[in-house]
Amino acid sequence: MVSHIQKFKESTEFTNALKVTISGILPVLLFSYFGQIGTGITIALGAFFVFPSDVPSNLKHKINGLIITSFIVSGANLIINLFHPYPLFFYPVLTVLIFLISMLAAYDQRATMVAFSGLLSISLSFAHLNTGIVTIIQHAGLLLSGGLFYLLISILFYYIRPNRYIELQLVECMKLTSKYLNLRGDLWEFNSDRKEITNKQLHLQVELNTIHENIREILIRNRTNYGSSNQNRKMLLSFISLVEIMELAISTSFDHNKLHQKFDAHPFVLITYQNLAYNLSKSLNQLSQSILNKTAYKSKHSLIDDLTQLEEAIEQYKKELGPVNSIEGVLMLTTMLHYAEKQVEKIKILERAFTKIVQLKDLNGRDKDLEKLVQHHYYPVSTLIENFSFSSTIFRHSLRITITILLGFIIGKILPFQNVYWILLTIVVIMRPGYGLTKKRTYHRFIGTVIGGIIAFSILAFSPNTTFLGCIAILCMILGFSFNPTNYKIGTTFITLHVIFVFAILTPNMENLIQYRILDTIVGAILAIMANYFLWPSWEFLNVPEYLEKSIKANRNYLKEFSALYNNKGAVSSAYRQARNQAFIEVGNLMASFQRMVQEPKSKQNKLPVFYKLTVLNNALLSSAASLGTYTQSHKTTDASDAFNNAIDQIIQKLDYAILLLNENNSEIHEEIATEESSQNFTELRNIRARELKQGATMSEASFHHKMQEVQLVIEQLIWLTNLSDNIVKTTKQLLAA
Repeated sequence: MVSHIQKFKESTEFTNALKVTISGILPVLLFSYFGQIGTGITIALGAFFVFPSDVPSNLKHKINGLIITSFIVSGANLIINLFHPYPLFFYPVLTVLIFLISMLAAYDQRATMVAFSGLLSISLSFAHLNTGIVTIIQHAGLLLSGGLFYLLISILFYYIRPNRYIELQLVECMKLTSKYLNLRGDLWEFNSDRKEITNKQLHLQVELNTIHENIREILIRNRTNYGSSNQNRKMLLSFISLVEIMELAISTSFDHNKLHQKFDAHPFVLITYQNLAYNLSKSLNQLSQSILNKTAYKSKHSLIDDLTQLEEAIEQYKKELGPVNSIEGVLMLTTMLHYAEKQVEKIKILERAFTKIVQLKDLNGRDKDLEKLVQHHYYPVSTLIENFSFSSTIFRHSLRITITILLGFIIGKILPFQNVYWILLTIVVIMRPGYGLTKKRTYHRFIGTVIGGIIAFSILAFSPNTTFLGCIAILCMILGFSFNPTNYKIGTTFITLHVIFVFAILTPNMENLIQYRILDTIVGAILAIMANYFLWPSWEFLNVPEYLEKSIKANRNYLKEFSALYNNKGAVSSAYRQARNQAFIEVGNLMASFQRMVQEPKSKQNKLPVFYKLTVLNNALLSSAASLGTYTQSHKTTDASDAFNNAIDQIIQKLDYAILLLNENNSEIHEEIATEESSQNFTELRNIRARELKQGATMSEASFHHKMQEVQLVIEQLIWLTNLSDNIVKTTKQLLAA
């Protein structure tokens, strides 16, 4: 229990909750002392509105983002109050304002949150409409000052603990990577549910892709600080190592069925390896705990001893079967051993990063070209113009939320609702571009509101004094903002408690408050769900061809760069690194798209099994390509044969054909030629393997072993890649079939 509380206190969410709570409470307390509580509340609202846009980033982007948000929040309120007395102008202005602010989401995550803040300001503007030009400008100015006050608090927190966010993200990255490695260990169970394990791995890859992007964004944006302190070098080295551990795990796949068939008579080998796989996972998890708890790290597992035991198990297997009969099995086991050795090496680097002083030489050039892997954020007007089309998801969502907010406002005006702004607020908070997420947030918001209301009125039944209610309201505010990003239902419960207690302090006679809040929540939620379903819905199956095409293109480009690396040898180019990174990102986006589809109504999950198969195929293709790339970087390889290049060309040709299919450019002849030539390449590759086996007698044992390991890996992966590309084409046809 104590450890969970400690973890909660150290979390980024709790820190953010403290920032917004301090920014909101201090103005209220200060101005209430001078009898100006209304002024304090307005400033606090300005801080609340700006808070959502405080996304993790470097200091420059943080400051610019919060300043812009403060002016948008203040400006939106100013426009609403200025035009509200003139209905003829008010409704057109309100429509354009909501739509334009919503369209900001066309840029990136930060702009999306800026748009969210602007819509919050519009919704709550109707809580108290001002009259008189001086009063209107003064109110907007107080909102602006509240936003800027939050900016100062955020900067203060940044300087108090400038590296804590990255540390916590690294901890989370270690935990998720540890879970992924643990699942790889689970695959070695004889009767394991490999499909279920694969599903869990795909989910983890999506989460890890997001965290990698978050960390990469901040670390590389602050590039000028690298080398200035041990802390900066430590975080960079740790991040690079974690990415390499994950990429190595994805790139090294084993045919578990084949391995079980071959080694079931020698179970000690697989058990020894599985134990090593689990200890890799445990070591990462233990390191993450020591960082989180700020305790000295001391490994509980001797990974070097585990490697030694695996080597001894391989030797024992070789003795039992003899040098000749054990050749193929030893090659398989050696591949497994080399994978484990590389993972142990990466984990040892991580351990040293958090136990010793990190020098620049420790990076050893691994940070080269990292800046090229970061997406640069530009905000040209042309991006908005390009998204002014029904083909844009953001455009359709902006139209949808604009119409829904206007409809909610009109309903609130026509019918006897107590607080129309609660309807608008519910729409803004729960409505998302996708139906599945909107429905999920609707359910959680309703449950949280009801539970919060029951708890609040149970407490109010005891008639507590104002001081007690104030303290509980502050606590609920901190907990609400802490849980909101990770558990919306619990977050909503505490936010509801906070709102009711604040109203209880300001308006003692408020028995009907909760019933109106629940009613407003229901109306807003129904409008949001119906709008997502009927107004230009963005069903995920409509986006599948786009995500699939990007994923196939990224894998194709990665294969091209690998082919260049295998043919030319030498150092890894920046083009190869970028192609590999983009492939991981696009396959991750494809997986995320599948997850969103699962949340949608069954009637809209068009060809879900086919989509799932394509997701798995693309991930397997990436894994196989990365496996070849990893081997080529860490081993001295032979010259590329014509059969190798022909096979790669045919695989790329197959992927190009799949892209043509997605663009509705069917070509039967193209497919037939590719199939015939692939069959010829298979025959030639197998002949090469047979010749290498015959030549083994004239080579030294070490040279023969190295040669055969390369031949086995490259040929098997090429055959596997060809099968995967064939299946991608066939399954893509199924997806596009009427």
